Amino acid sequence: MSHELKILPEFFNAVISGHKKAEIRKADRLFSAGDELWLREWTVKNGYTGRDVYRVITHVADLMGYAPGYVMLSIEAEIKGVSCQ
Repeated sequence: MSHELKILPEFFNAVISGHKKAEIRKADRLFSAGDELWLREWTVKNGYTGRDVYRVITHVADLMGYAPGYVMLSIEAEIKGVSCQ
């Protein structure tokens, strides 16, 4: 399954550089390991910037004890053997 998500520039840049390897997201959909994330850079002022990146979810952690209604998605750059950087 593929999920299209907005991401702010400071977090987008950290994903692109490889420093950010997890996303905390509202559990408003069924995220599963192996799913694809389409992260689209977005700003409050201008909306979508045109920059995007694909990542694959490697693990989903339910944050019920810490942040009810949220999950932590571990992500990596490789999707179907193709680097997305």
